[in-house]
Amino acid sequence: MKTGKTYLVGGAVRDDLLGLQVSERDWVVVGSTADEMLDQGFKQVGASFPVFLHPKNGEEYALARSEKKQGHGYHGFKVNFHTNVTLEQDLQRRDLTINAIARDEDGNLIDPCGGLRDLKQKVLRHVSEAFVEDPLRVFRVARFAARFASMGFHVHDSTLALMREITQSGELQHLAAERCWREIERAMQTGKPSEFVSVLRDCGALEVLLPEVNALFGIPQPEKYHPEIDTGTHLLMALDIAAELSNGAANIVFAVLLHDLGKGLTPQQKWPSHVGHEAAGLPLVDAVCSRLKAPNALHDLAHKVCASHLDCHRVLEARPATVMRLLERLDVFRQPGVLPDFVMACEADYRGRKGLQDRPYPQGEYLQKAYRVAADISARDLDLEGISGPAVGDRLRQARVEAIAGLAK
Repeated sequence: MKTGKTYLVGGAVRDDLLGLQVSERDWVVVGSTADEMLDQGFKQVGASFPVFLHPKNGEEYALARSEKKQGHGYHGFKVNFHTNVTLEQDLQRRDLTINAIARDEDGNLIDPCGGLRDLKQKVLRHVSEAFVEDPLRVFRVARFAARFASMGFHVHDSTLALMREITQSGELQHLAAERCWREIERAMQTGKPSEFVSVLRDCGALEVLLPEVNALFGIPQPEKYHPEIDTGTHLLMALDIAAELSNGAANIVFAVLLHDLGKGLTPQQKWPSHVGHEAAGLPLVDAVCSRLKAPNALHDLAHKVCASHLDCHRVLEARPATVMRLLERLDVFRQPGVLPDFVMACEADYRGRKGLQDRPYPQGEYLQKAYRVAADISARDLDLEGISGPAVGDRLRQARVEAIAGLAK
C-alpha cells in the first residue's frame, strides 16, 4: 500500500524550468519510512541516509530529511528522516534556491525559498545561513556558475561572502579528494570552465584547492606571443576554447588547466620569459593529479600536454626526425586515441590569446597526418633480409621518418 507524498525535486525541476534537457530525476518522499519503501519493492542504497531506487525505472527516491552540523567535512551531519519532516524542511537544507523547488504529482510548484525569483533574475543564491555547514558547496556553486554562465547567471554577493567564510574557516581541508575531484571533473564538462576557476579565485578557494593554478594570476608573459600578457588570463581563455573545441571533454579541458603550471615557478627576475616552463611544470602536474586522485588517463594526457605543447606549436618547422620523436614521446603508436586529444588541448592553448582566438591551427592537422603515414608502415612492409633484433626497430623508425618527410607542410 502506497504511503507518503512524492515530489520531484532539485535539478530536474530547475532544468525543466530553464528549458534544458533533464538527464536524471530525483524524488523526495514525505511521511513514509524505510520499511514502507522496501515493502513497495524499492531497493535501499547509501549508508548515511535512506535513498531508494525505484523497482522499475531505477530513479532515486529519498525520504524527506533535515540535517544538523556536528562535525567536519561533507559527512559531519546528524540526519533526521522521521515521518514528521516536512517538504519545506527538506528543501531548506539544500544549497541554492534554484535547487530548492519541488513539483508535486499534479504538476504544482512548491517554492518556499524563492527559487523561481532567482531563476528569473539569473542569480545563484544560498537558501539559508546553513549553507556554510557543507564546505563542498563552495565547489558546487562554482560549478553551477560555470554551467549556467552562458545563460547569464551569476553568484549573489551574499553567497560569495559565505563561500569566503567557509574558505577562511579551514573546512575545505576536511573534504575528501574524491569529492573535490568529482566537482572539478564536472566543472571541466561545462560550457565555461573559466567561470569555475574565477569564482573559486574570488572566494579564496582556488588557493586552497589548486594553489599551483592560483599562482599563475599576475605573472606576465611576452606580449609578442601573448597580447593578454597575464598568464592567468591566458589560462581562462584557453579553458573556454578547449571546452568549445572538445564539447566539454573533461580530459582535454583538465589538461589545459594544468598545461602552464611551470610558469608559476619562473623567478621574477626572468619575467616575462618562461624558458623551460614545460619541464618545470611536470612535477606540479603530477602532484596535482596525485593529490586530487585524478584518473590515470587524465593524468597521462595532462602530463603530455604540459611536456610537449610547445613542440606541437613548432611542428611545422621541425625536421621529420623531430616530429617522429614527438610522436614516440606521446606513445601514439600504442595509444592512438591520445593524439586527437593532445592536439585539441594544444590548439586551445595556441588560440587562447587576446585577439587570436580564431586563428587556424594547421600544426594539429599536420601532426595527425604525420602519425597516419608513419602508422601505415609496419615491419612486415620492409625488406629486412639480414636484419634482426634492435636493428629491425631502427629500420622501421627510419622508414617512418622518410614517410613523414614526404608530407607537404
